[in-house]
Amino acid sequence: MIYKTSEGDVELSKLTRLYPAVVVDMQGEIAEMSLEWMDLYGDKIKLVHKVRTVLTFETKDALMVEIQEVAKYLK
Repeated sequence: MIYKTSEGDVELSKLTRLYPAVVVDMQGEIAEMSLEWMDLYGDKIKLVHKVRTVLTFETKDALMVEIQEVAKYLK
């Protein structure tokens, strides 16, 4: 099933994971983390970008909107 986004098409059957959801800069070290981790420690690190497959999002809200849209396809 193809999910169309403004960033490109995503083949949902090839989706292998939803995490990591954020890429962060921890004092020069780049790391991938979950949204939950970001909520707990986000004030201590620099957010590089949100991630879902190959798509990037500027805010958690924008990411959550996309996740909710994809969830409609998976039900």
